[in-house]
Amino acid sequence: MIGRSLIAKPTHPLVRAFVGSSSRFIPCTLALRRVIPRSILSRGYSVDSEATKRTFDISKLTRSEIQQLRELKRARERKYKDRTVAFYFSSVAILFLGLAYAAVPLYRAICARTGFGGIPITDRRKFTDDKLIPVDTEKRIRISFTSEVSQILPWKFVPQQREVFVLPGETALAFYKAKNYSDKDIIGMATYSIAPGEAAQYFNKIQCFCFEEQKLAAGEEIDMPVFFFIDPDFASDPAMRNIDDIILHYTFFKAHYGDGTAVSDSKKEPEMTSDEKAASLVNAAILSPEVINARKDKPN
Repeated sequence: MIGRSLIAKPTHPLVRAFVGSSSRFIPCTLALRRVIPRSILSRGYSVDSEATKRTFDISKLTRSEIQQLRELKRARERKYKDRTVAFYFSSVAILFLGLAYAAVPLYRAICARTGFGGIPITDRRKFTDDKLIPVDTEKRIRISFTSEVSQILPWKFVPQQREVFVLPGETALAFYKAKNYSDKDIIGMATYSIAPGEAAQYFNKIQCFCFEEQKLAAGEEIDMPVFFFIDPDFASDPAMRNIDDIILHYTFFKAHYGDGTAVSDSKKEPEMTSDEKAASLVNAAILSPEVINARKDKPN
């Protein structure tokens, strides 16, 4: 075997070019030992016992052996290029896969901090004392509350008040009421938005029930609080000058099926039988507040 040692400067241009390109990765002697066949090494190298050096004699190589060196060099360069291209394509694929998984939580985090997309700000680092000082010189802003329930969720979800009037910097507390009209325990989850969307960056929620699973037992009814304030900078923003009304809208979705599996966008709720639909309608009619109040007002 050929050990690590010095190489005499080759005179042939092909060998000089090969040695120069190989020296960027490994010592020249190792590069030649790995690429040049043993038959060429045995004929092209001679050992000087006094100087303990190995020299490469290009005159002992035939034309076919030089052609073989050229082909080996090209094959090695092609292998290196193929490996580099494969590495880059794999990196890009992994990057896009990671971005696909992180897109939704990243979007929610950005919206929660900036108010982009009509999402109120929930970043508690913005809830400083100077933000909770009402601006008495400005007119009050009307905050309206609306609600919506998914078709597959047998709940009633309504705001307890239609609207409130607040000053920028003034805290306010509102309530929503939710009731489960089915005979089973159900888990729901609420999302929310602000209209107009440009006002969302000033709508700060201190406490809310959004993006958290809410479990209601069969027939259970609960009140859900919303504690919020309008940033005082709302009053000094020229773009908010003509905005006097802000709408806070909640939508409740079913979070889990009866067997505990999560509800996804690609999976639909199993169809109910005709008897189950009839029973659900009857229960909803019997337990509705309108029917109960009508029975109370009805004379005996």
